[in-house]
Amino acid sequence: MKLSIIISVFNEEENIRPLVEQVSIALEGYDYEIIYVDDGSTDGTLAELKSIKNKCLKFIELRKNYGQSLALMAGIDEAVGDYIITMDGDLQNDPTDIPMMLEIAEKGDWDLVAGLRAKRKDGFFLRKVPSLIANWIIRTTTNVRMKDYGCALKVFKKEIAKDLGLYGELHRFIPVLAHLEGAKITQVDVKHHARRFGKSKYGLSRTFKVVSDLLLMLFLKKYLQKPMHLFGNVGVFLFLIGAAINLYLGLLKLMGNDIWGKPLLLLGILLVIAGIQLVTIGIVVEIQMRTYYESQNKRPYKVRKIYEG
Repeated sequence: MKLSIIISVFNEEENIRPLVEQVSIALEGYDYEIIYVDDGSTDGTLAELKSIKNKCLKFIELRKNYGQSLALMAGIDEAVGDYIITMDGDLQNDPTDIPMMLEIAEKGDWDLVAGLRAKRKDGFFLRKVPSLIANWIIRTTTNVRMKDYGCALKVFKKEIAKDLGLYGELHRFIPVLAHLEGAKITQVDVKHHARRFGKSKYGLSRTFKVVSDLLLMLFLKKYLQKPMHLFGNVGVFLFLIGAAINLYLGLLKLMGNDIWGKPLLLLGILLVIAGIQLVTIGIVVEIQMRTYYESQNKRPYKVRKIYEG
């Protein structure tokens, strides 16, 4: 049984060498490969990877920053292991959990074993609270019952990982995508460490992306796996403003006020229509994007070089 550990990184220079050493110690006796995907780093990440002498190490240099989803896709496409393992490159995941997760996957014949950060070492208001809210929304809307969708440490069977289709920024919804492929999924407690080096790439700004991605997940789940993403953020934002305006004017009308001819009424209607149109355009563009790449057997990323050894 061969393992492929996929680690996508962006400006994680100080974390590279310690993580390679931790993985090497944790997986001693296993047949494995470590595949780093450098997602357009601007610091010394690539130089640090080149300086490490390890026969199990392979790394992919992308031409620019494509985002975590496409970086993971690049690593998964290159992987040859029977089991594919994803983890963050910031030392917050613990490689010593991998053997335990592999044992659970084999004994229970699970297609995906996901990590659950039971004692998460992150900031409460900026990281934990938004994550709790996002997890609840995803869990209730998709009916994929998991407590932690954001833990990067996951163990997949090869055939599931390679069929995920990580377009856009869908890495947050990997369990949902796996569920759409008919995967058997379980979640286990794993260790989590505080970040020691570098800065987190996550912030509150991702909340809006999560909302539009969630709309895409719901569309994938109900309508033959056809995606919508591109204009989702703006469309939802405009629709909500227009709906609020129309609700306010509707209450005024029920109270006996004359609202006809008011510029605010026209604005509310236009915003609702514009929001619906933008979401619809997003669906069409996503379908066209997939058709463009998959009909020509292309990938939505460009690899500059692949290094081994």
